[in-house]
Amino acid sequence: MNKKLNKEEVSGENYIPYIPANKEIKELSIVSILIGTFIAIIFGGANAYLGLKVGLTISASIPAAVISMGILRGILKRKSILENNMVQTIGSAGESLAAGVIFTVPALFLWAKELKNVAQPSMLTVFFMSLIGGTLGVAMMIPLRKFLIVKEHGKLTYPEGTACADILIAGETGGAKAAKVFIGLGVGGIYKFLSDGFKLFPSEIEWKIPGIKNAAIGADIQPALLGVGFIVGPRISAYMLAGAILGWFGFIPLISIFGNNSSDIIKPASKLISQMDFWGIWNYYIRYIGAGAVAFVGTISLIKSLPIIIKSFKSAIKGFGISSQKIKRTDKDLPIKIVLFLILTAILLIAFLPQIPTGFIGASMIAIFAFFFVTVSSRIVGVVGSSSNPISGMTIATLLFTTIILKAAGITGITGMISAITVGGIVCIASAIAGDTSQDLKTGFLVGATPSKQQIGEFIGVFVSSIVIGYILVLLNNTYGFGSKELAAPQATLMKLVIEGVMNANLPWGLVFAGAASAAVVELLGIASLPFAVGLYLPIHLSTPIMVGGILKGLIPFFSKTKQENIEKEESGILYASGLIAGEGLFGILIATLIYLGILSKTHSYIFGATIGLTAFALLTTSLIFAIFKHKKNG
Repeated sequence: MNKKLNKEEVSGENYIPYIPANKEIKELSIVSILIGTFIAIIFGGANAYLGLKVGLTISASIPAAVISMGILRGILKRKSILENNMVQTIGSAGESLAAGVIFTVPALFLWAKELKNVAQPSMLTVFFMSLIGGTLGVAMMIPLRKFLIVKEHGKLTYPEGTACADILIAGETGGAKAAKVFIGLGVGGIYKFLSDGFKLFPSEIEWKIPGIKNAAIGADIQPALLGVGFIVGPRISAYMLAGAILGWFGFIPLISIFGNNSSDIIKPASKLISQMDFWGIWNYYIRYIGAGAVAFVGTISLIKSLPIIIKSFKSAIKGFGISSQKIKRTDKDLPIKIVLFLILTAILLIAFLPQIPTGFIGASMIAIFAFFFVTVSSRIVGVVGSSSNPISGMTIATLLFTTIILKAAGITGITGMISAITVGGIVCIASAIAGDTSQDLKTGFLVGATPSKQQIGEFIGVFVSSIVIGYILVLLNNTYGFGSKELAAPQATLMKLVIEGVMNANLPWGLVFAGAASAAVVELLGIASLPFAVGLYLPIHLSTPIMVGGILKGLIPFFSKTKQENIEKEESGILYASGLIAGEGLFGILIATLIYLGILSKTHSYIFGATIGLTAFALLTTSLIFAIFKHKKNG
């Protein structure tokens, strides 16, 4: 493995990738496009179902890389690491696009079911929303690559992107390091299947805190979260947990105390606070607080990034006069003329297409908010990873401002609500795709891919996924019905409530400002507010296992006699953690597919309880510790 991969002191400009710039091997081939397209469709469909059921999706970059190696190297005997990378680049676009779509578009189906004068959205509408949002996400991220991926190398870790590169390189070099990845994959996959496939033990546990009303702590005891925590390290993990602690040990008990004796229903809830448990308070109140925090952080991030953005565009424009022979292969982006053409075409389509009911006002807001949150998303995933990217929080912020503007312009009622969710949906898709593109370009940077070819691959993945996602949504809605017990569509339901709240003038702005104020305090204290805001928005159940992984990485220096030994142990842990993430990703998608086909049960009852679940997670953590300390030098 290229040891420079983990040396933060090596600048991006001086970094030598696994495949150097002066070497060219197969990359964007017919084979890589076909396999990547197939994976994009499969991952998009499986993650659409999973996200509509539980509100979360699985990052597909690492599973796609593993599948790519199995097909290209194992079956077809093709040994190009850049072809493998291209397959995961195209394939992962399906998952990201599905995430953006399912968090918003089902709201249109819900209104069609509730209101007689609203028609169900057509597959053509879903196609154009997906294609335009995905195109904006990729195109708007391209000018940021040189700063976020190259200049910020060593500062922005892009955990999934780095883990994906580790897997690709480990599969290329073989030896003990490759074995560590695939052992982790097997352990993570078996764990996932025993937990969520065979329902042997729960993958989520929680406890109430005695003596404090509605205070609780929990953990999603899953391999991927443990692995992500190890990759991002102790500091980022701690910031995320700090946000979660404020929400679950601070705001939830506080709301419970003041609302316990209230005889009135406090919006946006639909029942008394005294009748809610901690999940109810989190769903109706804390998510708005978290959305406010994410919106504030996004604003600060954009302000901080303005010089960077301007510099990036100036650098791209200067490229007009540079001969392509003078630019290194590993530094070639798509020409800025093509990028600007795609962005302008997408905005014009939004303004004029009858399937996109937004008009010029909506097109203008999409241009502004997409540019804003593409930048924010591209930076956030560099810190906390795609798995913790608060896409729904950004979408809520977009919907808040969009609905207010539309209402002020006199576009109200169901017409205004449909226009608002369309704007929010396209921005959500763009943000999701931008985060995925950033991770993929980080992987490409580490392994030595050609950025322009990867960017073409992203557009291919977006186009293919856009074609099939409409069919998938219509199929699932007709089979189960969005909002049903089988497919609750929790994120889209929340987006629907936000828009209705603004249009009906009952949105809890106090909660939104409370979140913004919390993030502002953290920012003023000089603490990284991005992971804090993410932790406040997400359930504490995600932050606790991430913290366990972060603690393990933080303890390594205390058990290392030399700096080199510390590096080797970290490399071993990252490879194994990458395998855990890949294992859960692959088997999570398999489980979702088997549930969809009716082969596995949809019930949530487990054979054993939390004790067995904790024991299993303890054994999983022990396996990571063993992998860290049982490394082999030069292996």
